[in-house]
Amino acid sequence: MDAVLDGVRELLPVLRERAQETEDRRALDPEIVKSLAETGLFRLLQPSRFDGFEAHPLTFLTAIREIASACGSTGWVASVIGVHNWQLGLFPDRAQQDVWGQDPSVRMSSSYAPTGKITAVEGGFRVSGRWSFSSGCDHATWVLLGGIVPPRDDGTPADFRTFLLPISDYTIEDVWHTVGLRGTGSNDIVVDDAFVPEHRSLSFNDTSRCRCPGQEQNPGPLYKIPYASLFSYAITTPLIGMATGAYRAHVDYTRERVRVSYVGVRAAEDPHSQVRVAEASSDIDSSWLACANNMRELMDLVTAGTRLPMPLRLRIRRDQVRGTELAIRAVDRLFENSGGRALAVGTPIQRFWRDAHAGRVHAINDPERALSMFGRGEFGLPLNDAMV
Repeated sequence: MDAVLDGVRELLPVLRERAQETEDRRALDPEIVKSLAETGLFRLLQPSRFDGFEAHPLTFLTAIREIASACGSTGWVASVIGVHNWQLGLFPDRAQQDVWGQDPSVRMSSSYAPTGKITAVEGGFRVSGRWSFSSGCDHATWVLLGGIVPPRDDGTPADFRTFLLPISDYTIEDVWHTVGLRGTGSNDIVVDDAFVPEHRSLSFNDTSRCRCPGQEQNPGPLYKIPYASLFSYAITTPLIGMATGAYRAHVDYTRERVRVSYVGVRAAEDPHSQVRVAEASSDIDSSWLACANNMRELMDLVTAGTRLPMPLRLRIRRDQVRGTELAIRAVDRLFENSGGRALAVGTPIQRFWRDAHAGRVHAINDPERALSMFGRGEFGLPLNDAMV
């Protein structure tokens, strides 16, 4: 997988140079998406039977961190679109064939908040409604939508599922006018009474139990890990990447900056600036190392065929939300230390600051939910949450 990482790193100067352009257009340029695809990035987590690499998740996350360090919006879109190729590998084989059977380069966007109406019918479901925040949807021809199937008369309980729809079943409404992650094109998906066959849906209960229908055709260890473990890291890793980019930009800027309050002394000689840089660097390293160590341990266990212990799954979510918190704290510290000129439109530090805070508000980053689950596990209390 070194070739993919090498290809991604070759793109970084271009992504960095075009970061402001990406923000201004409120979406990624198709040429950027094409260049990312040519590196093999989107195939890293894709099943091998559809020309994918089935790579170690850490390879994918490393690539995402690098991309986000150059352009936050590009890193965010690359991460969420890339992880969808892993999720589709969990669906029934017929769904995978529907998407990739003719073209394994097909991409999917998503919106998981269950804001639409789902009705169970013979052979599948009727789906209607509006879903927001579908990042990169302009570069996808399928979408994954979250929805709750109401309880049935036969006693079947409510079920939170993901529904897979082709672009012919939905429209995209351009509503993405934001202060952060402006280049992600995270527009609304609108569905008007579309039929989704049963095989194009997947229960979150199955993903939590790590027993999904796609494992029959995709038996590799990559498809035996919990959805919450990988998807949550696909959200936090771009934030760590943004903090990394903010750090590099800040250090380069501070080396030459002169502080008026210190009578012409270079900011780099200010001991307070030195301490803030050290603290930010430590927070970034801590967030990444914890996530990387957890992902290695997770994959080692599933590769060995060992049952995943719940304490590890809880630690993964704990360190994921803490990783987000540390990344945000680092960006804040760097921004505070950058002076008034960092406020200018087009400067990297303020763009990383806005992008990171925009990514922070994703629901998977809510610290209380994940930390409460960890605490319940430590105290031996029962857990009832599919996002672990």
